Amino acid sequence: MSGTATARPRWTAGVPRQRQRTGGPGPAAGANRWAVLVVLCASLLLVAVDATVLHVAVPAVSEDLRPGPIQLLWIVDVYPLVCASLLILFGTLGDRVGRRRVLLLGYGLFGCASLLAAFAGRPEVLIAARALLGAGGAMIMPATLSILRQVFPDRRERALAIGVWTGVAAVGAAAGPLLGGFLLEHFWWGSVFLINLPLMAVSLPVGRRLLPESTGDGDGPWDVLGALMAAFGLFGVVLGVKRIGGAEPLSLLTLVPAALGAALLILFVRRQRRREHPLVDLDLFARPAFGMSVGCIVLAMLALVGLELVAAQYLQLVLGLTPLRTGLRLLPLTLAAMAAGLAGSRVLHRFGPRAMVAGGFVLTAAAVLALTAMGREDRPLFLVCCFVFLGLGLETTLFGAYESMLGEAPAGAAGGAAAIGETSYQLGAGMGIALLGSVMNAFYAPGVTGVPGVPSAAGAAAGHSLGEAYRVADRLGGPPGTALRTAARDAFVHGLHMTLGVSAVILLAGAVAALGLPRSAEGEQGGE
Repeated sequence: MSGTATARPRWTAGVPRQRQRTGGPGPAAGANRWAVLVVLCASLLLVAVDATVLHVAVPAVSEDLRPGPIQLLWIVDVYPLVCASLLILFGTLGDRVGRRRVLLLGYGLFGCASLLAAFAGRPEVLIAARALLGAGGAMIMPATLSILRQVFPDRRERALAIGVWTGVAAVGAAAGPLLGGFLLEHFWWGSVFLINLPLMAVSLPVGRRLLPESTGDGDGPWDVLGALMAAFGLFGVVLGVKRIGGAEPLSLLTLVPAALGAALLILFVRRQRRREHPLVDLDLFARPAFGMSVGCIVLAMLALVGLELVAAQYLQLVLGLTPLRTGLRLLPLTLAAMAAGLAGSRVLHRFGPRAMVAGGFVLTAAAVLALTAMGREDRPLFLVCCFVFLGLGLETTLFGAYESMLGEAPAGAAGGAAAIGETSYQLGAGMGIALLGSVMNAFYAPGVTGVPGVPSAAGAAAGHSLGEAYRVADRLGGPPGTALRTAARDAFVHGLHMTLGVSAVILLAGAVAALGLPRSAEGEQGGE
């Protein structure tokens, strides 16, 4: 198996159209492409910060807006739900009307939605604002990755660019909790969304000036019906998956959206296979490196994304850290991920995609298993070590998977390929929150029912979340309140240990799946 070294020339021959500013340099001309990379990384930073900034603010949002359990779940989940649903639509639209144009529109929508979220006075308004943020993120994410694919045709340079790109994503993931924690120390929870505005204010004019406009091959009309089928199909499937983690996993509100979404996606696949000019080249999945890379991205996010939210709650509600100190505790994870991203190009060409991704999975699984030693006592040095190895393993896995996926994609369909990669990322994130949330609830809720001296109604309310259990305990007061608080904290830690165990199993399954990737990274050199 030569992997990426086969069947490449027919793709590199078809170079997408480039529409550039008059008199401006081409996208691959000298240092200009590195300036483009800076702008793209700023774009990614905008989305990455917003994906994690709410994690440390969840307790404050719950205290102020008093959302119900379902509303709180929607506040957290609607962003990745909408973003995952619209990635294929906007990714393929960018291939048709211009990736830069879609990216700049995403900036504007992201800024407006951030203002709405910051000043939301009701849970419903915050949910709507988060949905608009998801739509803006869906316009930004595939555009950044497809433009990167376009301006770095040489695979070795592109590997370095992807390392920087993913490293910035890690910085954004850390900056979210850290900035959010700092702002919560001094302002109200809505201020966590205002940090998007300076980034948008800078990225919009600079991106308009520097980014090259590009489209795909442009053959045939854009399949509007197919794009809508993909959007509503993904929405239904992800919504059903998320509701499985709720209180009624087998209700009609769970099964019907999931079934309709699955049916729409099946029809979407059949439609794409029949069309002469499909939105998404599904033949890419016949190539082992592409299909396996997408699967590895899903498995990595399935195992890990829910853990970040659980870890933030553990640090604040079990260890009693402030939001700012919580963000600082999570910082080593992201700094390690950034370092792994910057070193990713050398690691990839030294060991190849198979060893890199499989090794990243194994290292991450080992770090996750080590975290099961966490209990009610704070062990800061131990947590720092675990978070460092977790960041190194996760970034190594995602870097190798993304680079292999993009290396297999034709340049003319970069938006569609990027959309597939980002959809797999968001789909894995949504499935991870649902699955790990179900595991957490399964082991947490029984631990707060039947506590001596606590009424059954109070125990049922405490079973919704640890934060709710603390509020119920404060209302009860006295020995029953103390007993409920202790039982809830112990149940949360037990549920966390079980969740970590399930995550480790998924990660080891990813390591096995990664064995299907090519052994060597040598292949296309688009610059030749």
